[in-house]
Amino acid sequence: MSRIAYVNGRYLPQRHAAVNIEDRGYQFADGIYEVVHLYDGRFVDADRHLDRLDRSLRELRLTPPMGRAALLCVLGEVARRNRVREGLLYMQVTRGVARRDHAFPDPAVPPALVVTIRRIPPYPSDPAAWTGSAITQPDQRWDRCDIKTVALTPNVLARQAARAAGATEAILVDADGMVTEGAATSFWIVDATGALRTRPLDHAILPGCTRAALLALLAAAGIALDERPFSVADLRAAREAFLTSATSFVKPMVRIDGAPVGDGTVGPVTRRLFELFARHVKGDGRNAAG
Repeated sequence: MSRIAYVNGRYLPQRHAAVNIEDRGYQFADGIYEVVHLYDGRFVDADRHLDRLDRSLRELRLTPPMGRAALLCVLGEVARRNRVREGLLYMQVTRGVARRDHAFPDPAVPPALVVTIRRIPPYPSDPAAWTGSAITQPDQRWDRCDIKTVALTPNVLARQAARAAGATEAILVDADGMVTEGAATSFWIVDATGALRTRPLDHAILPGCTRAALLALLAAAGIALDERPFSVADLRAAREAFLTSATSFVKPMVRIDGAPVGDGTVGPVTRRLFELFARHVKGDGRNAAG
C-alpha cells in the first residue's frame, strides 16, 4: 500500500508528493513543525501539540494554514488513509512559495502545509528494555530554541555525533557548563540528593509536550519536582537520568559519555514515571480521538 501524504489541500501518494523549490521552508528553513503520537487511533496530548503549534506560528508571524478543527480532520484523514493506528504524525507549516528574498513576501502568500504519518513499533512495556545511552555535546543552536522551527542543523550534527558514538541521544551543554536539553528531547535527572530535576522553561529549551504531560502527572501523583538548571557535574553525579519526547516517551538513560548513570540500571523514580506516562498514553480520556 502506498503511503499517503497531505500537501497543500491534496492527499497524494507520498512518492508523488512534492513542494515548490521556492518554498521558503526549503530555502530558508522558514517554517515550523509538530510531531504527534497516535496510539490505538487516538492522538496523544493533541491539545498540547496544537497549542505549541499555534505558539510557534505566532512567534514566527506565520499565518495558520487552517483552523484547529479542520487541522484535526486532516490529521485523522491522513491516519485513516494510511490505515495507521499506532504511529507518528508529522506536520510542517512554512511561509509558502515566493521569489527568493530574505524578507517576508509582500504581499503575503498562502502558507504551505504538509502532513505525513509513519508506523512505529508497539508502545514499550518494560523500561529495562527501553534504555539508551547519551553523550554530551556543546549546544550550538540559536537563542530561540523555544520555537519548534525546521532549522535543525545543530540538532542534526549533535544527533549524528551520538550515533557515531553508538549512543541514543546527545545532551546539549551551554557555554556556562549547564545542561539545556537533548538534541530532540527534554532531559531529566534524579540528582545525587535524590531530587527529580529538569531545566525550567526559557528560550534555551523547547517546551516539550511530553514534558508538560509528565509535569501534570507528577503534580497529580504528589511527586516533587525541582525545576532548576543543573550542570554537567550534577549530571555526572546523578542517580538516574531519562529523556522525554513524543517519540521517546519516558526513556531511561543508563550510560552517559561511557560511564554508568547510578548503578547502570533503570532507577525507581524513572520506572515509576515510565509507568505513569504509559497509563496516560493508554487510557487518559484527555487524549483526543483520531
